[in-house]
Amino acid sequence: MAQANQTPRKSTSMTLDGAILEEARALGINVSRAAESGVISAIRAERAKLWKQQNAGAIAEYNAYIDAGGVPLATHRKF
Repeated sequence: MAQANQTPRKSTSMTLDGAILEEARALGINVSRAAESGVISAIRAERAKLWKQQNAGAIAEYNAYIDAGGVPLATHRKF
């Protein structure tokens, strides 16, 4: 994902609840930056969800491997 501060900014339009916008302005919150931060968080969450879906088979196989034979090199653990 491109870093927000390294790419050109683009103007967009969005609709917000009026009370939320008023409170944000009263608190001195930069609404554009806050929205950008929220979108970045949503992108990260969606990418993580997709990664888990795409790798579910491999994760299940690894978990079955651990269940069947234990953690590799477990005998060398100090804890």
